[in-house]
Amino acid sequence: MSAEPVRLCAVGDLADGDIASIEIDGVAIAYARVGDEWFAIDDTCSHAKVSLADGIVDEDECAIECPKHGALFSLRSGEAMTFPATKPVRSHAVVVDDGEVLVSIRQEDG
Repeated sequence: MSAEPVRLCAVGDLADGDIASIEIDGVAIAYARVGDEWFAIDDTCSHAKVSLADGIVDEDECAIECPKHGALFSLRSGEAMTFPATKPVRSHAVVVDDGEVLVSIRQEDG
């Protein structure tokens, strides 16, 4: 994880069921709100190399649907839940502190 959490937004900046993107230190991050929970994953689909933040949040599955081919990725873990994607994307730890949403970027594996 990164040493210091980085601000994504204020809690009121993103409505329930919405997703947005931000670049932090050269890493594209998609972040979403589902109810009172916040999630952050890498913003690039592991299958089609498109922005996941352009997709649709499936609140029932707590997942994001890739806009290119419809693969679902878990917002909790980054796991590829449906084909055609078979590889996960990284998930990142998110905390809410005093109305601010903060992310700790997980470093590349390996």
